[in-house]
Order: sequence, then structure tokens, then C-alpha cells
Amino acid sequence: MTTQQIQTNILERYAINGRQFPRRETTDPYAIHICETMSQQTQLSRVLPYRTQRMQDIPNYEALANLSKIDLLKHRSGLGFNSRALRLQACAKIITETLHGELPHSREELLKLPGIGPYTASAICAFARNLPEPVIDTNIRRVLIFLLKLPEDISIQQLEKEAKKLIPTGKSRDRHNALMDYGATILTAKSTNIRSISKQSKFEGSDREVRGWILKQLVKSSSKTKQSWSTSHITTHHVKTEFPHKNVENILQQLEKEGIIKITKEEITIAD
Repeated sequence: MTTQQIQTNILERYAINGRQFPRRETTDPYAIHICETMSQQTQLSRVLPYRTQRMQDIPNYEALANLSKIDLLKHRSGLGFNSRALRLQACAKIITETLHGELPHSREELLKLPGIGPYTASAICAFARNLPEPVIDTNIRRVLIFLLKLPEDISIQQLEKEAKKLIPTGKSRDRHNALMDYGATILTAKSTNIRSISKQSKFEGSDREVRGWILKQLVKSSSKTKQSWSTSHITTHHVKTEFPHKNVENILQQLEKEGIIKITKEEITIAD
């Protein structure tokens, strides 16, 4: 059986047994951009409830651009990677202020926006625009390596070149969804013995746990009056007491550098 025939079979299988996800029910570039950004290095099962709430409360780039930092972080609370949310908002501001609220169509132009890397740019092109840009996630990588008999150490760039040759005309969206499903349910890591190239580090005991805890404490006790927020604070001593074995100073410095928190005489607050 040729590679093309195998792909046809995978597409036919997807048409009958394709998994149902909210992202697959829309071609809205904003919705797909949000979903792809939230899903990076986060399990899909954790993302879905947050995505549903976010799309209800923040339905477009204009709403995201005008959101207060506390509101933004409240929506992100529980997922971590808060700096990613800030880059997403910076991107929304550029889109609303200079691009008339519309995402660019080409991968090259998308890559010029803050927070949009190669994977997210390709995903927006494929899933929102149905353009023949190769999307390489963990499952697709494994399927391509297995079907094309490629070396496991092949670079993502080279794999993208091979993958682009095989995207059927006008079927980029379905093809990528089909390959993701095939890798998740048929050509799994266990069945192929092909290892993933990256694995998220353990959350418990990590710097991410400390960062998440700090933001959670600041956000949960903030209160809203009319159109403004009254922010609470915690102290650096409080954080050090909670995490005595972590380098809290470095973590706080990084959060401050990213513009997420502000530290004034040992008091930590969310940055303006």
C-alpha cells in the first residue's frame, strides 16, 4: 500500500470516527489561536473548561486587548504559563490597533506577531484557513516517522518539508485532524515504540508550581469595584515560608521582569 493510499484510509477513518473537540467545530481564527495557545504544554482535558469560559467572556481580539491584567490572569489561573497570556494580549492589541481586528493569512506574517511561534502559525493556517502548511505535533510526528520510515532524530524543519509534500489539495484541515487522531488512537507511542522529543517537566516541586501559587494568591483575593480592581498583596517572606526549598528570589525576579508582578518593599502585587 502506498503512502497516498494510507493517507486516504486515514482520512476515511477520520470522516467516520473523528474525535469531537470544540476547536474542530469552528474555523474562526481567533478561537483557534486561543485554543492552540492555551493547549501548548498543557493537557487538553485541563484546557477545555477554560477555553469554553474564555470564549464566552473574551469572544474576540478587541475584548482581549481591553481586558485588565487581573481579569486576564484570572482566566488563566490554574493553567500556568501566565507570561503566555500577556504575550497573547500584546498580540491582540496589535491586531486591533494596526490590523483591523484580523489575523494575517500567511505563516510568515503570523510569525511577526508576539506569542505566535512556528507551530501556532502553522496551526492557524491549517485549521482556520485550510492552507497547506504542515502542523507537527507529537502525534503527527510519530505517524509520519512510522509511515514514511524516517529516522527518529529527524529535525522538525526537515519533517515539515516531507509533510508538506503529502498535504492533499483543499484538505489540510481534515488531514491534520485525521493524523492527530491516528497517532492518538492507533499509532501510539506504545505501539510504535517511537519516543516523543519533548515531555513537560513535573509540575510538583517546579518553579511553575511556585509561579502558579503566587498568582493564585494575588488573583483570588482581588476584588472588583465598579470598573476597577482593588488588588491584594502577599509578601516575599510569605512565599519563602511556603516554598523553603526553592530559589524564590530568582522566581520573583523573573515574574517581575515579565511584567506580571511588582515588588515594593517586600510586598508583591500584580503589575499595572
